[in-house]
Amino acid sequence: MRLAVIPARGGSKRIPRKNIKQFCGKPIIAWSIEAAIQSTCFDKIVVSTDDEEIADIARDYGASVPFLRPKNLADDHTGTGVVISHAIQQLMDAGETPLQVCCLYPTAPFVNASDLKNGLTLLEHFQVDFALAVTSYAFPIQRAIRIQENRRIEMFQSHHFYTRSQDLEEAYHDAGQFCWGRVNAWLENKAAFLADTVPIILPRHRVQDIDTLEDWINAEWMFKALLQQSNSI
Repeated sequence: MRLAVIPARGGSKRIPRKNIKQFCGKPIIAWSIEAAIQSTCFDKIVVSTDDEEIADIARDYGASVPFLRPKNLADDHTGTGVVISHAIQQLMDAGETPLQVCCLYPTAPFVNASDLKNGLTLLEHFQVDFALAVTSYAFPIQRAIRIQENRRIEMFQSHHFYTRSQDLEEAYHDAGQFCWGRVNAWLENKAAFLADTVPIILPRHRVQDIDTLEDWINAEWMFKALLQQSNSI
């Protein structure tokens, strides 16, 4: 059984009701659910939430909500891995046996079906614990600077001051969209960054972390631009 778990708690702080806030005409979680359905990768798409309104909206868009997440797993300190493991265990207790499980974030409107399919292919081909969606940094991280208490700047890696940008190793970060994993890796609460993981490399123009209202506005502009581009082709 191939399972998608969308972790969507109700208590987001920086953007209230973030997981069901309207994004380009739909509750933002709807975009993740619809991409999962379109991918045809999954035997079941489960939303893990502690919130009845989120549960109702998730069901309206085609996801399953077979349980409500307990409040102690819906606070600011609970890690994603624990939430995915809990969802897996709930299904196993009900007699279902997931083998490959994808954590799909509810605020990932740029995720698409082909990326999800590609992630599953990589997970199975390389026989790894995880396949994680990543994208490259736009600026060389070796040239990053910090601002000190006296308001002066300094480089994190000053020995790279004279290194040409093209000679610096490219760096990547979590795209914040999805992560495929083998069921045992999730149940053992392995960390994708530390486990046997392959990357699913996404282009930067389809990645936007959404943590603040400014992020949200940027994401909507990006999303509308992509829609306009696809409609003109």
